[in-house]
Amino acid sequence: MNGHAILENVRRYRGIASLYRQTAAFRPGQSWSLLEQARDWEARALSELEAYFATRTDCNAPLAA
Repeated sequence: MNGHAILENVRRYRGIASLYRQTAAFRPGQSWSLLEQARDWEARALSELEAYFATRTDCNAPLAA
């Protein structure tokens, strides 16, 4: 997967997390569950970013002789 696709996934995951947080504000009875789901989506986004930068770091590292 190229870098553009990974960053697009991150944008989508964070958008989904934002929707869960917004919904939690209007549904106090379900807020804990909704906020937990938002946290899970943010974790997915963070995981994608870590993989993206790890790949970039690996590609830019000098080759050992």
